[in-house]
Amino acid sequence: MKPILKRKMPLVAFAVVVALATSIMVSCAESQKVKAKTGAQLWAENCQRCHNTPSPASFSHDQWTTIGMHMQTRAQLTDEERDKIVAFLRQF
Repeated sequence: MKPILKRKMPLVAFAVVVALATSIMVSCAESQKVKAKTGAQLWAENCQRCHNTPSPASFSHDQWTTIGMHMQTRAQLTDEERDKIVAFLRQF
Protein backbone atom coordinates (compact mmCIF):
# COMPACT_ATOMS: atom_id res chain seq x y z
CA MET A 1 0.00 0.00 0.00
CA LYS A 2 1.13 3.51 -0.63
CA PRO A 3 2.16 5.47 2.49
CA ILE A 4 -0.59 8.06 1.97
CA LEU A 5 -3.27 5.37 1.92
CA LYS A 6 -1.90 3.81 5.11
CA ARG A 7 -2.22 7.15 6.88
CA LYS A 8 -5.77 7.75 5.61
CA MET A 9 -7.15 4.32 6.53
CA PRO A 10 -7.58 5.11 10.26
CA LEU A 11 -9.34 8.36 9.35
CA VAL A 12 -11.69 6.55 6.97
CA ALA A 13 -12.42 3.86 9.57
CA PHE A 14 -13.07 6.53 12.20
CA ALA A 15 -15.44 8.38 9.84
CA VAL A 16 -17.37 5.17 9.17
CA VAL A 17 -17.71 4.44 12.90
CA VAL A 18 -18.91 7.98 13.61
CA ALA A 19 -21.44 7.79 10.77
CA LEU A 20 -22.81 4.47 12.02
CA ALA A 21 -23.01 5.68 15.63
CA THR A 22 -24.83 8.83 14.55
CA SER A 23 -27.27 6.82 12.47
CA ILE A 24 -28.04 4.50 15.39
CA MET A 25 -28.55 7.39 17.82
CA VAL A 26 -30.92 9.19 15.45
CA SER A 27 -32.84 5.97 14.90
CA CYS A 28 -33.20 5.43 18.66
CA ALA A 29 -34.43 8.99 19.16
CA GLU A 30 -37.09 8.50 16.48
CA SER A 31 -38.10 5.23 18.09
CA GLN A 32 -38.63 6.98 21.43
CA LYS A 33 -40.79 9.63 19.75
CA VAL A 34 -43.00 6.91 18.27
CA LYS A 35 -43.29 5.12 21.62
CA ALA A 36 -44.59 8.32 23.20
CA LYS A 37 -47.42 8.69 20.68
CA THR A 38 -50.97 7.60 21.35
CA GLY A 39 -53.01 5.31 19.14
CA ALA A 40 -55.04 8.32 17.98
CA GLN A 41 -51.89 10.18 16.91
CA LEU A 42 -50.48 7.16 15.11
CA TRP A 43 -53.83 6.55 13.39
CA ALA A 44 -54.01 10.13 12.15
CA GLU A 45 -50.39 10.20 10.99
CA ASN A 46 -50.20 6.80 9.34
CA CYS A 47 -53.64 6.05 7.97
CA GLN A 48 -54.32 9.44 6.44
CA ARG A 49 -51.09 9.32 4.44
CA CYS A 50 -52.75 7.08 1.85
CA HIS A 51 -56.51 7.37 2.24
CA ASN A 52 -59.37 8.97 4.12
CA THR A 53 -59.81 7.28 7.44
CA PRO A 54 -63.15 5.67 8.15
CA SER A 55 -65.04 6.36 11.32
CA PRO A 56 -63.87 4.10 14.15
CA ALA A 57 -67.49 2.93 14.44
CA SER A 58 -67.44 1.69 10.83
CA PHE A 59 -66.04 -1.72 11.75
CA SER A 60 -66.39 -4.22 14.60
CA HIS A 61 -63.61 -4.97 17.08
CA ASP A 62 -62.68 -8.16 15.21
CA GLN A 63 -62.68 -6.34 11.88
CA TRP A 64 -60.34 -3.66 13.25
CA THR A 65 -57.96 -6.38 14.40
CA THR A 66 -57.91 -7.90 10.91
CA ILE A 67 -57.60 -4.50 9.25
CA GLY A 68 -54.77 -3.61 11.63
CA MET A 69 -52.81 -6.72 10.67
CA HIS A 70 -53.33 -6.06 6.96
CA MET A 71 -52.44 -2.39 7.18
CA GLN A 72 -49.40 -3.08 9.36
CA THR A 73 -47.75 -4.70 6.36
CA ARG A 74 -48.85 -2.04 3.90
CA ALA A 75 -47.92 0.93 6.11
CA GLN A 76 -44.81 -0.74 7.56
CA LEU A 77 -45.95 -0.32 11.15
CA THR A 78 -44.34 -1.99 14.12
CA ASP A 79 -46.37 -4.39 16.26
CA GLU A 80 -46.54 -1.73 18.98
CA GLU A 81 -47.83 0.92 16.56
CA ARG A 82 -50.44 -1.48 15.19
CA ASP A 83 -51.57 -2.48 18.67
CA LYS A 84 -51.94 1.16 19.76
CA ILE A 85 -53.94 2.07 16.65
CA VAL A 86 -56.23 -0.96 16.93
CA ALA A 87 -56.78 -0.36 20.66
CA PHE A 88 -57.76 3.24 19.87
CA LEU A 89 -60.16 2.18 17.12
CA ARG A 90 -61.76 -0.54 19.25
CA GLN A 91 -62.81 2.02 21.88
CA PHE A 92 -65.81 3.07 19.81
